[in-house]
Amino acid sequence: MLSLTPKLWTVWKEGYDFSTFRTDAVAGLTVAIVALPLSMALAIASGASPDKGLITAVVAGLLISALGGSRVQVGGPTGAFVVVVFNVIATHGYDGLLIATFLAGLILIATGVLRLGRLIRFIPHPVVTGFTAGIAVIIATSQVKDFLGLAIGEVPADFLPKWGAYFKAIGSIDPATLGVGLASLALIIVLRKLAPRLPGFLIAIVCTSAAVAIFHLPVATIGSRYADLSVGIPAPSFPDFSLAKVGEVVPSAFTIAFLAGIEALLSAVVADGMAGTRHRPNQELVGQGVANIASAMFGGLPATGAIARTATNIRAGARTPVAGMMHAVFLLLFLLFAAQLMVLVPMAALAAILFMVAWGMSEIDRFIALLRMPNSDRVVLLLTFGLTVLVDLTVAIGVGVTVASLLFMARMSETVALETGESLKPDTELDSDDLAQRKELPPGVEVFRISGPVFFGVAGELLDTLRRMGQKPSVVILRMRLVPMLDASGVSMIEEFVAQARRAGTQIIFSSLQPQPTAMLARADITPSTEGLHFAPNFEAAVALAETCAGKQQSADNPAQG
Repeated sequence: MLSLTPKLWTVWKEGYDFSTFRTDAVAGLTVAIVALPLSMALAIASGASPDKGLITAVVAGLLISALGGSRVQVGGPTGAFVVVVFNVIATHGYDGLLIATFLAGLILIATGVLRLGRLIRFIPHPVVTGFTAGIAVIIATSQVKDFLGLAIGEVPADFLPKWGAYFKAIGSIDPATLGVGLASLALIIVLRKLAPRLPGFLIAIVCTSAAVAIFHLPVATIGSRYADLSVGIPAPSFPDFSLAKVGEVVPSAFTIAFLAGIEALLSAVVADGMAGTRHRPNQELVGQGVANIASAMFGGLPATGAIARTATNIRAGARTPVAGMMHAVFLLLFLLFAAQLMVLVPMAALAAILFMVAWGMSEIDRFIALLRMPNSDRVVLLLTFGLTVLVDLTVAIGVGVTVASLLFMARMSETVALETGESLKPDTELDSDDLAQRKELPPGVEVFRISGPVFFGVAGELLDTLRRMGQKPSVVILRMRLVPMLDASGVSMIEEFVAQARRAGTQIIFSSLQPQPTAMLARADITPSTEGLHFAPNFEAAVALAETCAGKQQSADNPAQG
């Protein structure tokens, strides 16, 4: 049950003192300063109001740290959700998003309870890099209007039509808005270069908000865009479930759960590398699930572990999950007592922040590195990236994982070999006297050696090779020591081969079966008790058994000589 124990409980049992709390509180305040503008910007990019981002950071951020499986993970709204959330709100309304987020939380809890947390690591890197880079392009594209101050009424949702609308309205660029955006962007970049420890996002927002207020610049602000912002945390309530609505948003719920699981566990792995800790993946998924359910009940957005905020937490000296919980507390204080300051923030400044978020998400160095990899990896990367930008994130992930799996199986099939006759040569895996035993096989006995996992990608090819045998021998030895795994297709291939052998009057001896193939064959009732089948512990025993079987067969065929 340790894998389903929150890290906070472990920390409490180890002992928690005031000195550690003071260090965690400072780290939490530092992260809150970073999360404050980021949460608002991500909410706006997702098609929601900025207060929704802060509510998510408070509610989900508190629970992700309190119930998660990482000591230093910080959670909240992230860029990975922007595309999905925007599309769900546009298609099903905000109520639909709340239902999808609630269902995603249930899916994450089930995934953790079923201990499927480690399966996330099998998602290929080209797929992850492709869709995160695609999301980065979409986020940056969505902010062009606010950054330039373009006079566009309704911006198309799709990528290419959106850029078409931008180019048509290029003559309506507002100099004041562009100036605020460029000033914000320049300030963030300069601070990252010269003073990386300072909260560049917050400083940029404070400076540009002050400039807009002092000089009465005619630019769009949060106040002018969202006139009815709520203050504080609303009372919790269940989303307005209906069977029809649930059915409509289930695919989006699975997408949200997938993205939340991927990013949370990637962030936890990064945190382990930076802090020297070890996270519990299954408990992390459970914590993420509870946090998303709670976020939906308070009217928030989907949430997950945030890599940038987690890294900031570690660099600020965080030692325990209390730091992440304190980050949520400080954000709550802002939401309760200083929310009226949000109305002064220029939209162009938030667009600049999202440009920087998109740049960080793009992982341009890793993207370029993957382009130098073999053709199969490049295809998966570019296909996932292109589908994310031009079609749909769900389609991109599904197609990317499927193509990556097919290409992997194609490569794996090349490693599986079926050796017979004179092609059978000894190697380091075989006994030193294998070659001599091969030469001393009794008449009427043939031997095959299968090397590698036998799965559905290679089973048909192996069966074709077995079918091409010339004169049918009386006994066939199948050497299986180099077969670590059989899947259902591999078992089916063995079943068909055994049936063919039985029809031809050929007996089969399995030599040196490993545990997994033995168990799989037993499920198909292929056991030593089956007529015409024998199991031998090694090749030497198999040869001796084959000599006995061949002798009996010869006596049966020539009773006069007996």
